[in-house]
Amino acid sequence: MQLASELAQKGRGHTWTNPIVGAVIVKGDKILACGYHHQFGKAHAEIDALAQLADIKLARGATMYVTLEPCSHYGKTPPCAVKLTKVGIARVVIGQLDPNPLVAGKGCQILRHAGIQVTVLQQTEQLNPSYNFFYRHHRPLVTLKYAMSLDGKINAKTGIRSKLTGKAAYQDSQQLRTQQQAILIGEQTLKVDNPQLTVRTIATAYPPLRIVLVNDADQLDLRQQIFQTNEAILLLSRRRSFRQWPQQVEIQSGYDWSTKQVMQLLYQRGVQSLLIEGGSRVQATFLAAGLVDRIIVYIAPVIYGGGGLPAVYGEKALSLANYQLVKQQQLGNDYRFELRRN
Repeated sequence: MQLASELAQKGRGHTWTNPIVGAVIVKGDKILACGYHHQFGKAHAEIDALAQLADIKLARGATMYVTLEPCSHYGKTPPCAVKLTKVGIARVVIGQLDPNPLVAGKGCQILRHAGIQVTVLQQTEQLNPSYNFFYRHHRPLVTLKYAMSLDGKINAKTGIRSKLTGKAAYQDSQQLRTQQQAILIGEQTLKVDNPQLTVRTIATAYPPLRIVLVNDADQLDLRQQIFQTNEAILLLSRRRSFRQWPQQVEIQSGYDWSTKQVMQLLYQRGVQSLLIEGGSRVQATFLAAGLVDRIIVYIAPVIYGGGGLPAVYGEKALSLANYQLVKQQQLGNDYRFELRRN
């Protein structure tokens, strides 16, 4: 199962909306074949492993270790569970039951009905935290990320962007973006930082959807960097838009866009993970609403003193009693802290 988990990681960033999955076929004390889910729409891990066999007849009487319950429905590909019954696999060891209601035990049922021995370990959930969270809580897994000075400021002067952290923290934050299916910022961050909100250090098959909360989308400057790239943009505007937008831009307007509405929209679109990058008022609003599941903070060894905007600002005092520090590390001259909800 450890080998299957390592194989699954090879598909990271290429399988959304599917989870990453790895599979290993064993007979006796010999590994016959290995496989993983390479990309959304292509063969699932079980089928990929079967394809690596020198002869499909070798599957008869063998054991398959797979990190997630074999699927039981027709999607982009036929059901894996049915395929396993046809090739004569004798036993399937499953790392985790699938929380997707389309599967959710049905794959195991197909296998057992065909006389295949099934063992469920429930030990590979860490491979797909966003996928699991999405189906269990009916909303994306939300990560709040920001960088600040030692005295808790995100910039030296309000309304002006300040570069806080160094190269190592930048590389880490880019890696964090590859694990997200959407990135969200507010209008002030768009105007002040003029960000691209893209992944620029690692190739990914599914760049995160870039979401901006604005009051009036028609007042935005189309010369900003976010509009100069081809990745998808979703503007959530309170006022209705009458503007002609570039092809990569989708506009949803005429709503108040509460945190609850945003979560509901993303759930309907199948977005399993959301990264909130700014600004401080948007961060505080989602945190106050109880919708932040993980917090990542980069702290730079600088003190701004008077002026500047505090991090996570705009709400009454927010308690972090429900969060636990799970990781801390030094990145160059900066420090990274990760907290997760208990």
